[in-house]
Amino acid sequence: MQQLTTKLSENLAALNTMFGASADYYAKQISICGCPAAILLFDGMGSLSSLWTLLLDAVNREDQFTDFEENLAPGQQVYDYLMHHSDLPAESTPARTLDDVIMRMTAGFAVLLLDGCQQGMAFAVQNLKFRSVGEPSGEGNLRGSREGFSDLLRINLSLLRRLIRSENLVMEVAQADTAMKTEYALCYQRDKADAQMVAKVREILKEARPELLLDSSYFVPWLLPVRYRLFTPVSYTERPAVAAAKLCEGKILILVNGSPSAMVLPALFAENFECLDDYATTAFFSSFIRILKYVSFYLTIFLPGIFVCLAVYLPELIPPQLLSKIAAAEQGTPLPLFAEMVMVILILELIREAGLRMPQSLGHSVSLVAALIIGDAAVAAGLMSTPVILTACITSVALFITPSLYEPATLLRLVVVTAAGLAGPVGLAGVFLVFLFSLSEVAAMGVPYLAQHPFPHKPLADDGVIRRDYRQMSRQPFNIWQRRG
Repeated sequence: MQQLTTKLSENLAALNTMFGASADYYAKQISICGCPAAILLFDGMGSLSSLWTLLLDAVNREDQFTDFEENLAPGQQVYDYLMHHSDLPAESTPARTLDDVIMRMTAGFAVLLLDGCQQGMAFAVQNLKFRSVGEPSGEGNLRGSREGFSDLLRINLSLLRRLIRSENLVMEVAQADTAMKTEYALCYQRDKADAQMVAKVREILKEARPELLLDSSYFVPWLLPVRYRLFTPVSYTERPAVAAAKLCEGKILILVNGSPSAMVLPALFAENFECLDDYATTAFFSSFIRILKYVSFYLTIFLPGIFVCLAVYLPELIPPQLLSKIAAAEQGTPLPLFAEMVMVILILELIREAGLRMPQSLGHSVSLVAALIIGDAAVAAGLMSTPVILTACITSVALFITPSLYEPATLLRLVVVTAAGLAGPVGLAGVFLVFLFSLSEVAAMGVPYLAQHPFPHKPLADDGVIRRDYRQMSRQPFNIWQRRG
């Protein structure tokens, strides 16, 4: 870590070696109160007009520095005056090393270096271009705040501070040890979060060495070092209101500069079926919606496999009229039933991925064409049967009700269909047991992932599948660390 020297020329030479070939590097030598100085910033990240407006007052007061003290360098005296006796809104912490100067410049600050002074002065003249605060497209709600996180870390922290106006909200900002030197923030409520767990997370983030850091999810392999896992006990949100609610439950929040997605840990499996609208409607309707989400999730995973198992191995359990229609539809198809189901699921995934990655103007066209191909041409050509397509489409629609579980549910659905097609009821039961065991062993920071699910200890007292009355919930605020096993 190279320290700044008292010679302005040496400091400028070192910075010019690093950034001299960059077109956005701006370095201008000036004179302030008769002392040689230099202004440094990156063009486009800081506003030059704002900077010169701030420095105009100091430049016009050269008469105050006609006589310098002999025991202090002129640059140090000018620095002390600008820092402590002027109206310039400079940062209170000086830049003492080249790394400090670079960190402030890359954050949009302008840095003033003075000849004869070993410290740099940073001014907040940011003029960064960023996406405005808008409603997140992936988290819809009917009531409540419409705000979403932006891409700038400081903007996101201000949104949290505006919602939680408490001295207990702590937001620690640090720089990741990556080539990009990306900033991240560790947020928590001092009076609600577990101090030992906060210290543990802080240390893990400090020691993490990701090659790149573009999102908070890049920290997961260090925070939860399990190599193979379908379910991850963390959640993500782009809504400041949701993030604030999680902080009030004692959870830890991680934000990364350049990403609007905030990572919340630890998370519970039951939270995938909850949303802010649950607490803005009646308890009866919210409970109904939660039960519907649970049913849709398990239907998504097991309905295609159950259909294949019954049709191939246990046809006597299917009503005769329905069985005759399924048999008639399958007579004209060349593939086994479970192979048809797998093929339809894969085609639906291809359609989804194409609609997601293509330009928005073409995404709807792709979905429409694909629907016509699967719904009409595939059946007419005898490649797939109508019952198989209907079952796969129902499960695909049900999966969108719990988007946070899309990835594990998609993989499990394929595994269940394959096991049911190859091993029948035995394979179906085996996959179900493996599914339960894999869920039961997942935990984060000592908090079981399956806390409150599927059967809470007190179903009417705990806020789980059945939503409690909000007035009763407010009497005993929920804290995530109470669920620690």
